Amino acid sequence: MWRGSRDQAEPCPLHSETHGETGPPLLLLHGFGTTGYTWSRWVPTLSRSHRVHVVELKGFGDAPKPRDGRYSPLDQASLLQDWIVQNDLRDLTVVGHSLGGGVALLTALGMQGRARGRICRLVLLAGIAYPQTLSRYLRVLGTPVLGPLLLRLLPLRRILRVAMRRAYHPSHPVSESHVGAYLQPLRGAGGRYALSRSAAQLMTPESVSLTGRYGELDLPTLLIWGRNDPVVPLWVGERLAADLPDARLEILDECGHMPQEEAAEESLRHLMRFLEETC
Repeated sequence: MWRGSRDQAEPCPLHSETHGETGPPLLLLHGFGTTGYTWSRWVPTLSRSHRVHVVELKGFGDAPKPRDGRYSPLDQASLLQDWIVQNDLRDLTVVGHSLGGGVALLTALGMQGRARGRICRLVLLAGIAYPQTLSRYLRVLGTPVLGPLLLRLLPLRRILRVAMRRAYHPSHPVSESHVGAYLQPLRGAGGRYALSRSAAQLMTPESVSLTGRYGELDLPTLLIWGRNDPVVPLWVGERLAADLPDARLEILDECGHMPQEEAAEESLRHLMRFLEETC
């Protein structure tokens, strides 16, 4: 069974905030380049009936940003496995967007033998899952020289604004408050380093080799996809729906890559219905 090795005495390089006093545990994972802020329109409702853990992945948001080069989805999944066990979470619903969706898949696979039963449901919003063509922006960002140079020379606010406009459906304006929320963690050299290394490792051979094992995940799974997603295309969600034994796919019209932001109310309704029907 694959797992990353890490000194258990070392503090876990993830950041988390908990909302809600009681209820079944629910874990929210953000996507590439964003933070836990992406769930801000979901958390108030979810925390009324669940204990909600908003986790920021290594290198993002307020999480540590070590210069150790280990920023692949498998590295993140190994850290998340440790975090779940250390916090003794059981009957957990893991919700992941984009990169966070890929980490959620790999975490569930890694815990099949190690701690079976801790994760009971998956919810993936536009989650990375299979080899695909990455945008030119991500390819440049992940190169050892051009990526860090791009992040140093160009205004970060402009880079983020352009990236978000490309991710959103044209009918949804990009909020400057969202741009500002995602900008702050990237201002330091550590944030820029983590972003570049994460881009370079989005599709490692080790992660790709595990796609054939998705059929082992016999968990109720909700897939939420924007019909017009330009980042992780709809065919990824359709293929996941076919490969996962117990999955349903909900497609949102006039929605791009950020369902929890572009269509917050509609995507949340799908999630709440799924939780009620699979409890």
